[in-house]
Amino acid sequence: MPGHPERVRVLELLQNGPIPVRDLLGEIEVEPSSLSQQLAVLRRSGIVVSIREGSAVSCALAGGNVAELLGAARRILFELITGQSELPAELQQANPQLALAPGGTSPRS
Repeated sequence: MPGHPERVRVLELLQNGPIPVRDLLGEIEVEPSSLSQQLAVLRRSGIVVSIREGSAVSCALAGGNVAELLGAARRILFELITGQSELPAELQQANPQLALAPGGTSPRS
C-alpha cells in the first residue's frame, strides 16, 4: 500500500509527528486532490490517522509500529542498493571478460 512515491513521502514526513495537511502540501508539492487521494489510502489501511483541530486537519502515523516498519524498510533498501553497487566489482573480479568497458559497452564489441 505505501508503494506510491507520494505515500512514501507522506510517511517519511510524519515520522517526526503530526503535520497539518496544508504543510504536507507544501512539502510534497502535489495537487491537493492527489494528496487527498493518497491520504485516504493511508487512512483506509490504518497506517495514518487524521486529527481535526478546529478547521485545520493534521495527519499522524497510526502508531509507533509504523515508524519502526519504515525504519526497517529503509535499512533493507539501503542494504540492497549498497549490495547492487558492489555487485559489478564482484562480477569483474570473478570474470573480467564480463566487465563493461567505459561508456557501458561490452569489451568484446
